[in-house]
Amino acid sequence: MRAIPLSYVMRNLWVRRVTTALTAGGMALVVFVFATVLMMSEGISETMVATGQPDNVVVMRKGAGTEINSNITRDQANAIDTLPGVATDNQGRKLVSREAVALNNLPKRDGSTANVIMRGMSEFGISMRPQVKLIEGRMFRPGTSEIVAGKAIAKGFANVEVGHTLHFAGRDWTVVGIMDADRSAFDSEVWLDAHQAMQAFRRPAYSTILFRLSHSDALDAARQAVDADPRLQLDVKRETQFYAEQSESMSSFIKLLGMSLSVIFSIGAIVGAMITMFAAVASRIGEIGTLRALGFRREAVLIAFLGESLGLSLVGGLIGLGAASLLQSVDVSTVNYATFSEMAFRFRFTASVAAQAMAFALFMGVVGGFIPAWRAARLSIIECLRQA
Repeated sequence: MRAIPLSYVMRNLWVRRVTTALTAGGMALVVFVFATVLMMSEGISETMVATGQPDNVVVMRKGAGTEINSNITRDQANAIDTLPGVATDNQGRKLVSREAVALNNLPKRDGSTANVIMRGMSEFGISMRPQVKLIEGRMFRPGTSEIVAGKAIAKGFANVEVGHTLHFAGRDWTVVGIMDADRSAFDSEVWLDAHQAMQAFRRPAYSTILFRLSHSDALDAARQAVDADPRLQLDVKRETQFYAEQSESMSSFIKLLGMSLSVIFSIGAIVGAMITMFAAVASRIGEIGTLRALGFRREAVLIAFLGESLGLSLVGGLIGLGAASLLQSVDVSTVNYATFSEMAFRFRFTASVAAQAMAFALFMGVVGGFIPAWRAARLSIIECLRQA
């Protein structure tokens, strides 16, 4: 079977450049929405996964799901200190951080309010999170009403500046530092002393315990020790696994919502491509007859017109993908549905996002162009010449 030259197919798109631009623009809009949703999901996953360290272990009450709902008594915390596989520092002290986590509503710069995670921790909790660096001020002092805020909190919330005072939980708190958590979820948290947090938020028990493993294979021994002690109805997970699970529900929700919108928008784009291709067939019946008379078979005609539709979708896909890639420089915030707190993240453009978006664009081109291409291929030579 002789194939119709690709140059002929592409030239027809250029001849109808106004229609081509309008149809490709509709497809570009759909691809932009589709790619943006994927980039949001990738960005949230990146933020949550970057929060955890592979040699850190999070301990929570069994079935709690989130740190906010967890409750660990002081006796249980003491038992965790004795678990096998807990690392020590150069002074022989256990690398264990007893932490109290609470939600607090703070005013934003735009006049609205949002929940922020307040994480009370010990000095070991700070040292076990090496991705966190102070970019302004200093770290809070134990036993004082001092706080350190993530850079996303400092950027989006009112009066979160070094030296300023915030009033919450019945007392005044002085901002003494701003931290950069390397785009992890800690950028959207406020850190303070654990004992001060428990007093201020009236928490009689800890929320979570974080400890460092002495070696990478020590987790199983620690988990078995917890399971064997009937007093410890606790879950033991690597910090990386914990934060990956926290991102799943949010990513799934965004993908479901975004995919639904993309499917709705794609129907319009497919109909537009179909109308464009039907119009192309109607205006070129004489050409189709000539091609058939020159010896090109029905399959060649079908492939040629389908190629035009794919060309439209390819142009639209590249435009939409290019526009979506510009969002990488934008930092946004949303509500973490696991904790109902503010969380900042960025759009993340990956090869997987590009591949899925272009596949979606080409799918629209195939669906929108197949019926008109089939119609063109089924026309007989006599019918074409009669209508020309």
